[in-house]
Amino acid sequence: MTTTPEVGTLGGDLEQAIRPRRHPLRSLANVARQNPLGVIGFLIIFILAIVAIFAPLIAPFDVGDFRAGQPKENPSWTHLFGTDGLGHDVFSRVVHGTRISMTVAVLSVGGGTIIATVLGIISGYMGGIVDSAIQRIVDTAIAFPILLLLLILAQVLGPSMQTVIIAVGIAFIAPVTRVVRGAVLSERNNQYVEAARALGASTPRILIHHIAPNVVALAIIIATTLLGTAILAEAALSFLGLGIPVPNPSWGTDVSLARASPPYHIWWAIFPGAAISVTVLGFNLLGDALRDIFDPRLRGRL
Repeated sequence: MTTTPEVGTLGGDLEQAIRPRRHPLRSLANVARQNPLGVIGFLIIFILAIVAIFAPLIAPFDVGDFRAGQPKENPSWTHLFGTDGLGHDVFSRVVHGTRISMTVAVLSVGGGTIIATVLGIISGYMGGIVDSAIQRIVDTAIAFPILLLLLILAQVLGPSMQTVIIAVGIAFIAPVTRVVRGAVLSERNNQYVEAARALGASTPRILIHHIAPNVVALAIIIATTLLGTAILAEAALSFLGLGIPVPNPSWGTDVSLARASPPYHIWWAIFPGAAISVTVLGFNLLGDALRDIFDPRLRGRL
């Protein structure tokens, strides 16, 4: 006795077999079309990354050359962004400041996110006294306003680039840990985790091979959105004199010096301030786009 395949099943199989496989470039173009603001954010960050990498080649003057021009010159062909109160070329300082700001943001957010992801996975999966201990520490850290925590850490460690990286990274550990823990709580009771336990998989193997891969995308999205916050944090610390020390180029430091050096010269402050705004905007747009792309509720539309 022979059985005939159902028409619906056969038609679905034929449709799947005949349907051409989508080219990766076409899929990428479709994602870009669905997220135009994300493309703008990516282009902004890509350009800033190129500027940071090739800063010595792009900057026409050395950042410490006070003989580049007369103090407080207006923008011109020789000095595109004018000069500061000591005759430094503002364009050169903004270009070199891009390297410092991007380095601080990537290292602080990357280190803080890795530590927070590990703590969140352990806390969410282990539960019990381990989870309670980690979460009480997280609650204590979150109770501090982030700017106050940054000021305390920077004051204790002293102003330097390493201090800013450590302070910003520590400030981000607690909130990211809380978010990752929530994601792990929803993952640990899924069937694939229970199946791994039934097969005798050890706890480290479950955490590394089953839990971690399913929260990495969330951690990447959080890290991308926090990069803009890290730029603002570095600029705020430098503005208050607790970040990148003078004479190193820093956008926050330049804005602070322009504010404290009457008669006020608007070009000295406006270009570093604009660099901060554009960088934060780029990271925020890119982070929002990545969140939409990796959101399971929106994935079917991309």
